[in-house]
Amino acid sequence: MPNAAAVDRETSFHQGEQSMTEILSSYVAGTWHTPAATDSARPVRDAGTGELLHSVSSAGVDFAAVADHARTTGIAELQKLTFHQRGVILKKLATYLMERTKDYHEISFTTGTTKRDAFVDIEGGIGTLFTYSGVARRQMPNSTVHLDGGVERLSKNGTFVGRHILTSRQGLALQINAFNFPVWGMLEKFGPMFVAGVPVVVKPATDTAHLTHAVVADMIESGLLPAGSIQLVTGDVTPLFDHLAEQDAIAFTGSANNARTLSGLDCVTERGTRFFAEADSLNFSLLGPDVGPGTQEFDLFVSGVVAEMTVKAGQKCTAIRRTFVPEVHAEAVGEAITAKLATQGVGDPREKSTRLGPVVSDKQRTDVLDAVDQIIAGGAHLLAGGREESDRLAAEHGGAYVAATVLRADDAWSDAVHDIEAFGPVTSIITYSDTEDAVRLAARGRGSLVGSVVTHDREFATEFVRKIAPWHGRVLVLDRDDAEESTGHGSPLPNLIHGGPGRAGGGEEMGGLRGITHFMQRTAIQASPDMLTAIGGEWVNGSERRLGDHPFTKSLEDLRIGDTLDSEWREVTLDDIEHFANFTGDTFYAHMNEEAAAANPFFPGRVAHGYLIVSFAAGLFVQPDPGPVLANYGLEGLNFITPVSPGDKLKVTLTAKRITPRETDEYGEVRWDAQVVNQNDEPVANYDVLTLVAKEY
Repeated sequence: MPNAAAVDRETSFHQGEQSMTEILSSYVAGTWHTPAATDSARPVRDAGTGELLHSVSSAGVDFAAVADHARTTGIAELQKLTFHQRGVILKKLATYLMERTKDYHEISFTTGTTKRDAFVDIEGGIGTLFTYSGVARRQMPNSTVHLDGGVERLSKNGTFVGRHILTSRQGLALQINAFNFPVWGMLEKFGPMFVAGVPVVVKPATDTAHLTHAVVADMIESGLLPAGSIQLVTGDVTPLFDHLAEQDAIAFTGSANNARTLSGLDCVTERGTRFFAEADSLNFSLLGPDVGPGTQEFDLFVSGVVAEMTVKAGQKCTAIRRTFVPEVHAEAVGEAITAKLATQGVGDPREKSTRLGPVVSDKQRTDVLDAVDQIIAGGAHLLAGGREESDRLAAEHGGAYVAATVLRADDAWSDAVHDIEAFGPVTSIITYSDTEDAVRLAARGRGSLVGSVVTHDREFATEFVRKIAPWHGRVLVLDRDDAEESTGHGSPLPNLIHGGPGRAGGGEEMGGLRGITHFMQRTAIQASPDMLTAIGGEWVNGSERRLGDHPFTKSLEDLRIGDTLDSEWREVTLDDIEHFANFTGDTFYAHMNEEAAAANPFFPGRVAHGYLIVSFAAGLFVQPDPGPVLANYGLEGLNFITPVSPGDKLKVTLTAKRITPRETDEYGEVRWDAQVVNQNDEPVANYDVLTLVAKEY
């Protein structure tokens, strides 16, 4: 029987339907569209009070126009910009949104989220834009083509070479997002998609669409985004699938069942639309066999499980559903978790004392409690929470409340605890006997987004992590050494991938640069060195060099890829080697002991220091007068090839390899190819020199 609060809410539901006037609008084809009142509109209520907020519908949206607007206006405007220019926009956009977070938090309360929990969603989501701004400007060229890997020599004489490049696909990216992170879920996808040059269509989950709507409205209002780069559809997006094709992509976050359904769409199976899924999974946390009550790691373990149960009311795709513990500590763990849960305030998410708010809706509440009942029926017993306590909370607070529920599996291998997910504040304690047992239990979830192990035993951690890694997208190893700065089990970071194999969907999101290239096309280019230089925007060995004025006298405005300096010769003497050794303290025997050096199979006798060669090379190519070169800030890829003996002569050829103007500075970066040879034209050293050069001088 439903409780009184549920009956009241159901009554108000029908009364509200008759009088509702607000339908959440969509932003499509460059304009805001609000559907007329329709019976198909779905009402959305305040998770904590049951108050009717608005309804959601996509009735009247022209989905052919949505696709066309993205592919024409969106692609044309967005792909005019270089990666750096897109990165600068993201930084400005993130700053703009961060100034408006107070408004977002007020809206977030209606989704049942406390301010603590909303911080992860709102500020965390905006933070991904800052991260991807940095990735675009620091790890990618100021271009529309990104080079992937080095040059492959494909012929004997080097006139036929190959390289992979990444370019923007000529389609749209459809986001289908889950209800639990209406801001982060949208922005952690938008950032990489935007840098990749792909226009985005956002489809938020109905119950929290109003928060996504508020953020997207501000993104558009900012005036920072190119026309067509983002559209928003609140309501059913199914008709858009008929308009998706080969260059498009779908990025889905949600249940494993829905992921399977979407992966079978005609656009995916017949027309080649790429499909990426990040699905809910039965993630685990494991208490190491070295950890017992009274240790720091035991307390960390309990706190981690409780945090994942209460943050977002356990409605997280990364939450700990399976809590693995050694049999000897199972009772102690159960008591510690339930005791700590008892201190977590339950109630209105607007109250500062609240640590556990309601789930997002009455439907979600029903789904969670039904799943709990199924797990119990499948071989588990209740330690805390459950249906009766949840009904009491719902009656007391009048919202979609679920009590923090701790179950203990009667049989560690019962199917229910490994197959059924209660997407709320629920975890199941499962015991293991030894390392192999723990590994098999972790894998029994058939793939997850994240697993964590709390241990101070490096030997156990090494064996366990290496064996479970193939089944999990991310693994946190937590102990006293990293606990203070750890971001926790359930916090995906934009620098690292978020996704997992098997049940978790098999996709990968974020991961720094990986998240951007995920939405680009990788193409192998086979050509001559000159052609590959032109196509990729980076000088390739064997392509044209242009001799003339010293390239260090040229500003970015005048410098061109392929501009080259061919230096004079310099002889290396024994006095040079001994002076360098005594001056630097590097008296390694190969430089100072003729007999010992000659006995080394790599050297003909005493040889020059590698860094002496690099120093002499710098002296041969540096232009000493003030000029546009502002600083040398490093070198990369240094290889010493042929030993240099006393009496050998050296020459360096320095070629402008890549020129990268910075969007926000009066200078840019120039990467120079440095090739040092001896008097026999044998390669002595190869490396890249990195300099900062003024745009004008």
